[in-house]
Amino acid sequence: MVSTVATESPRAPEKKSRRGPKRVIVVGGGIAGVAAALRLAEEGVRVTLLETRRKLGGRATSFTDVRTGEVLDNCQHVAMGCCKNYIDLCRRLGVERKIIWRKAIHWVETGGRTSAMRPGALPAPAHFAGSFLAARFLGWRDKTAIGRAMLAMRSTDRTAWRGRGFGEWLREHGQSESAVRDFWAPVIVSACNLDVERVCAEAALHVFQDGFLAGGRASWIGVSAAPLVELYDPAEMAIRLAGGELRLGVSVERLGPDWVETTGGERLEADRVISAVPFERVSRIVDEGARIADPRFEKLERIGHSPILGVHLWFDGPVMRLPAAALVSRPTQWLFRKDSAGARVHAVISAADEWMGLDEDQIAQRVIEDVRACLPESRAAKLVRSRAVKEKRATFALTPEVQPLRPAPTGPSGVILAGDYTQTGWPATMEGATISGYAAAEAAMEKSGMLQI
Repeated sequence: MVSTVATESPRAPEKKSRRGPKRVIVVGGGIAGVAAALRLAEEGVRVTLLETRRKLGGRATSFTDVRTGEVLDNCQHVAMGCCKNYIDLCRRLGVERKIIWRKAIHWVETGGRTSAMRPGALPAPAHFAGSFLAARFLGWRDKTAIGRAMLAMRSTDRTAWRGRGFGEWLREHGQSESAVRDFWAPVIVSACNLDVERVCAEAALHVFQDGFLAGGRASWIGVSAAPLVELYDPAEMAIRLAGGELRLGVSVERLGPDWVETTGGERLEADRVISAVPFERVSRIVDEGARIADPRFEKLERIGHSPILGVHLWFDGPVMRLPAAALVSRPTQWLFRKDSAGARVHAVISAADEWMGLDEDQIAQRVIEDVRACLPESRAAKLVRSRAVKEKRATFALTPEVQPLRPAPTGPSGVILAGDYTQTGWPATMEGATISGYAAAEAAMEKSGMLQI
């Protein structure tokens, strides 16, 4: 287990005297909005960040369970070592120490047999060769086919696969049904929140090329050791130290390129406005004139969602020794240990369309089946309680048809867009959200003659 190093509090940014906008309003306090506001504040821009809820983080945040009063994450969010922009954001917020990094991914089969895949001493792309060859959940025929596909993937121009599905790429490269089910799907479904047959090949290739073929720390897995909401709380101090303002509990009714109207009837004006709200809300709040003038907004109406299900489980005894586990050939894809004793577990099901119609008891029963099947030690423990969190609009669905619809930060209306659904090159991830926020901040400054970030 490796923890990265950073200070624990946000740094007071150096004020810079330069021409450019005196004020920028950022609407939406998710990761994209926080990233944009923080970068602008650090550049000496007076920022006002508006967020409807009473907390920051958007979908990557926590809530207080009304049943117990306990603070729970909506869903377990995971970063990778290749997520350089998100890691940079955590450093700027002074919370990098709260991200715990691990080299190994543990794959657990029915019955409990475990394989650990971790980078070794060989240079990329051979750095996984030793643990991959030793993995017991894959047969030799599948290992050979996967190895060949990985070598081909290293030199694949992913942009050439724009508009095509990843399932097609896998078939072209000789992947069997078992190789897809046991190896490719667990990674891609978790990273892209879509089945391999639905997800855009370009996005899936990006995940493997940058994460598993790049070497170094790129493949390391990072999980917050604190409730997610605590990662973004320091943004308020950082923004205010820079002369900006954070206003929570403020909803926006309408916005234009240089003004915002709140649902309370207040009108705020600025040099630039960044919309960092979810894509399905953008068209509802953008001024009609701006919406008609800008083709980006019509395209957003053709983007769909993909759901994620997070399930918190409490047992009366330890059930899980591993910090995290990918379950092989089980409906529940990932398990994360949430306490030192291993008596509290968080299960994650991505691309969870088939689960959305189930009630909480049905969900718990299905997940417990998978836990008992893969973690033999759990059979002696009794489930005390469970809490299922359905995120029906967790991410945008990055299908081949959606990839060309993703908007640029700027357009004819002058409204700047930020969000993981924009043209980041990444699927719907914290890294993509951070990239979009940084790009939006850069766009706000470039338009007014300021230097780039």
